[in-house]
Amino acid sequence: MSLIVTKDIWRTYDMGHEKVHALRGVSIVIEKGEYVAIMGPSGSGKSTLMNLIGCLDTPSKGEYYLNSKAVITLDDNELANIRNREIGFVFQTFNLLPRATSLHNVELPLIYNGTSTEDRIIMAKEALAKVDLADRITHKPNELSGGEKQRVAIARALVNNPSLILADEPTGNLDSKTSEEIMKLFDRLHSQGNTIITVTHEQSVASHAHRIISLFDGAVASDKRIK
Repeated sequence: MSLIVTKDIWRTYDMGHEKVHALRGVSIVIEKGEYVAIMGPSGSGKSTLMNLIGCLDTPSKGEYYLNSKAVITLDDNELANIRNREIGFVFQTFNLLPRATSLHNVELPLIYNGTSTEDRIIMAKEALAKVDLADRITHKPNELSGGEKQRVAIARALVNNPSLILADEPTGNLDSKTSEEIMKLFDRLHSQGNTIITVTHEQSVASHAHRIISLFDGAVASDKRIK
């Protein structure tokens, strides 16, 4: 069963007197367990596609199925539930609460879905251990390096055991050495069975994926398996 299926997806924005087509008929299939990079220059539509895959936006035309569910049929509560349970987001800017410990930052998705306090702490500690931060659970973001902050963000993305990890320019704020460490972590998570989609304009990041989908002017320019 395919995890992600998009059929002739269009996303059009009304900009005054003209319409801007951010996506033009994108059709892709991503299976469970794949590691895919979505690449393209600025304005190619990769962020728009990421927002649609992450259920943060809806297409103007076309169909999107996530785990065989037609996303267009879901109401706001169901979409929020999917974003919480099915998708783990990793952002370039980490998006951590500055006054919260690593443990509490990782707990957040579990608080929103009503997991008990006892289970939350166990699950958050396990997620931090997976990213080699078991010794940093009481540290706040200002006590962590950039790489450690991104590891906390990845642990938060993992904590619900989601169907998909969706990473948007995950190394954009990191130096080259730390970037390589974070990408090796993604390699390890993929080898453990996680489905990963990373959106990037950096070839060094995309080279860790097993398949690269390149966008240009809102359409798929190429779709190549590289491993």
